[in-house]
Amino acid sequence: METKNAMETKDVIAQLRNQAGLSQDQLAERVFVTRQAVSRWENGETTPNTETLKRLSQVFNVSINTLLGSPRQLICQCCGMPLEDGSISREPDGSFNEDYCKWCYTDGSFVYSSMDQLLDFLSQHMSHEDFPPQQAREYFAQALPKLRHWAK
Repeated sequence: METKNAMETKDVIAQLRNQAGLSQDQLAERVFVTRQAVSRWENGETTPNTETLKRLSQVFNVSINTLLGSPRQLICQCCGMPLEDGSISREPDGSFNEDYCKWCYTDGSFVYSSMDQLLDFLSQHMSHEDFPPQQAREYFAQALPKLRHWAK
């Protein structure tokens, strides 16, 4: 099994900046830092602080997890689905919410009002010939309570 090597933050920022066609000066202006700060990030001397990571996330339209080189596999804390930038939910202000997928948490609120409602959906949509609906429901009934959203 091959594992994908996580990139370092310095390489991620440089790559995203170049893909966006921005100079270090232009990026610095957009995230309210100096060009020297951008240079230090890209040389690996420093890492952006939390507020700056949030601004970079908005500028590049990627999650903070991606900016940090995807050091961990994010999973939805409601349904358990692995999260990528395209499936991560967003808050009403457009910022990423890295705890949930966009199908469980949309426009600032949860789609499923109860675990039973989610179990109904999952048993219907995640079942197949080798994983019949009842087996799917039993599997997810065991797995979901371990996620933060459902943990009591």
